[in-house]
Amino acid sequence: MKVLRTPEKQFDTLIDWPYEPHYSEVPDGDGGTLRMHHVESGPSDAPTVLLLHGEPTWGFLYRHIMAGLADAGIRSLVPDQVGFGKSDKPSNQVDYTYERHVVWMQNWLDANTPEEIFFFGQDWGGLIGLRLVAANPKKFSGLVLSNTGLPDGSAAPTEAFMAWQKFSQTAKDFPIGNIVNGGCLTDLAPEVIDAYNAPFPDDSFKEGARIWPSLVPTSLENPSASSNQKAWETLKNFNKPVICAFSDQDPVTSGGEKAFISAVPGADGQPHTTVENAGHFIQEDQPDQVVRVLIDLIARSTAK
Repeated sequence: MKVLRTPEKQFDTLIDWPYEPHYSEVPDGDGGTLRMHHVESGPSDAPTVLLLHGEPTWGFLYRHIMAGLADAGIRSLVPDQVGFGKSDKPSNQVDYTYERHVVWMQNWLDANTPEEIFFFGQDWGGLIGLRLVAANPKKFSGLVLSNTGLPDGSAAPTEAFMAWQKFSQTAKDFPIGNIVNGGCLTDLAPEVIDAYNAPFPDDSFKEGARIWPSLVPTSLENPSASSNQKAWETLKNFNKPVICAFSDQDPVTSGGEKAFISAVPGADGQPHTTVENAGHFIQEDQPDQVVRVLIDLIARSTAK
């Protein structure tokens, strides 16, 4: 497996990013190892929330949420998934699979998290994170899900998503920062767009970002469809709090909260919310609302 590592100088001009890097080695699934990056904020002995990004972002997406949680005395752990941010990037698309992403994150989870944690996942953060929840249900004290899902191949993809899959594979130019900007209602500042471009010095670093849409189980023939079906069976017995906080203007995942609210016992009676004036990247459009939902969940859970 050929692996690329983004030079540190790419990140020299980041704004709102005072966090020290932490690194862990995980098996790559091919006889070698990969270096994964994460950052932390908040008191080390405080309740801890795992904030997991998706396509095509990295931990920088959570900078405002981390600051808000730290002000409330809550600890955040924010990893970069393999292929993104400061984590290593296999240079061949065939080296990326859904199952490998799950295993990579499981190994990171085992090495870096306390016995119990809370979880927030958006986009592929949910697709990976919910598999971790299903594999480690006792570890997770509560979940907030936003603009995400756990597709198992039983529902046909939308035309918009199929177009996104095709674009990610065929477009000559794959402008990460502009793609993120297009998924926000907020017009991102140039320096923020630059921060989303920073992990990718050239196109050879983007293979993980390009292939991720094609790994979504959109049919029963997808090799991860059955694994997600098994994960759903576990989630149907998950009784700890599950809160949905989906955006009001995300065309990608609109209505996706219904599956969780109807199927997961822990979602029953919870204060689900539709976050107004937010697109797909709710972390950019309405970070303060995300912070409030997480603070409320953690306060209610730790008061028991």
